Amino acid sequence: MPTPTPADKFTFGLWTIGYNGTDPFGGPTRPPLDVVHAVEKLAELGAAGLTFHDDDLFAFGSSDAERQTQIDRLKGALADTGLTVPMVTTNLFSAPVFKDGGFTSNDRSVRRFAIRKVLRQIDLGAELGAQTFVMWGGREGAEYDSAKDVRQALERYREAVNFLGDYVVEKGYDLRFAIEPKPNEPRGDILLPTVGHALAFIDSLARPELVGLNPEVGHEQMAGLNFAAGIAQALYHGKLFHIDLNGQRGIKYDQDLVFGHGDLHNAFALVDLLENGGPNGGPAYDGPRHFDYKPSRTEDETGVWDSAAANMRTYLLLKERAAAFRADPEVQEALEAARVAELAQPTFGEGETYDDFVADRSAYEDFDTDAYLGGKGFGFVRLQQLATEHLLGARGIR
Repeated sequence: MPTPTPADKFTFGLWTIGYNGTDPFGGPTRPPLDVVHAVEKLAELGAAGLTFHDDDLFAFGSSDAERQTQIDRLKGALADTGLTVPMVTTNLFSAPVFKDGGFTSNDRSVRRFAIRKVLRQIDLGAELGAQTFVMWGGREGAEYDSAKDVRQALERYREAVNFLGDYVVEKGYDLRFAIEPKPNEPRGDILLPTVGHALAFIDSLARPELVGLNPEVGHEQMAGLNFAAGIAQALYHGKLFHIDLNGQRGIKYDQDLVFGHGDLHNAFALVDLLENGGPNGGPAYDGPRHFDYKPSRTEDETGVWDSAAANMRTYLLLKERAAAFRADPEVQEALEAARVAELAQPTFGEGETYDDFVADRSAYEDFDTDAYLGGKGFGFVRLQQLATEHLLGARGIR
């Protein structure tokens, strides 16, 4: 069985392994998890890094002294284990003050407080060497259409992100922003709900080169969308700055299951894309493989670490199977029959003009559409079956 190492770039949010089991219908089922213990256990499991919201490390409203104590403890644990902090984020959704959002609250004073809170975490992230700042606008939305002027909310969102972009540039921080889309929960409707919405928003920013995406498996699948396809679009636009891996089973609440414990076919397609989808057949993404999941509230601490290990093990198993899939001669034959590579060929010839195109009778007048009735199949089902057999370990791995 594959064994994780830091070279695999697996990272975990402190809020994931630190989840105490609380849900809307019941309180904690596990005691709080100390950050030093968390870092030590992740290092033992072969993880590369830890990420955190500010309020994961020190409680909301902590004094400067309390805050510094926890920062120093984290730094000591990182130094002892070699773990890094590649990404940080800010909690603008838990405290009562953010009940109508942070950047887009109708209350101007709340918006100003939220941005100050973010600046403090940006400074800390830069101090710890983080290169990505994730923005999940969990409360940036509404339940009632008349309660929020969406155009003005987007303008305030844009104002905040532009301000923060200017800040990191003027400070000289090596830090980029990654927007994390989600359609709903905890708000009835959340702004920038999908990859596509976020891409359009980024294009409106003053410094779009500083802002990309942090898509999450469950968030896209909650909207009924194909996560691997969304990641392909993010890669196409050069905007996959970070990624959140977990499992989701259909259009329901955000389950945050272990990666692969949901739509396994799509998880296989995703890993194949990340690891083998580059222009030369190599990795298409070189950033952290970050797990944003929640250990089930049914588990004790042993179950927490078992679930953390399961995320990494599943990813590595899928990586093995994806490599075997790509190396299989029968798969190569099926890909050729499905004409998958032909899609990379431009539809128009080099230098072809409108007149040239219209004059080409093979493009229309002589084109045999009848050949596609009962013939000229693409063999997509065969290709998917081969992927399924590799996924199940029936081919390629002995």
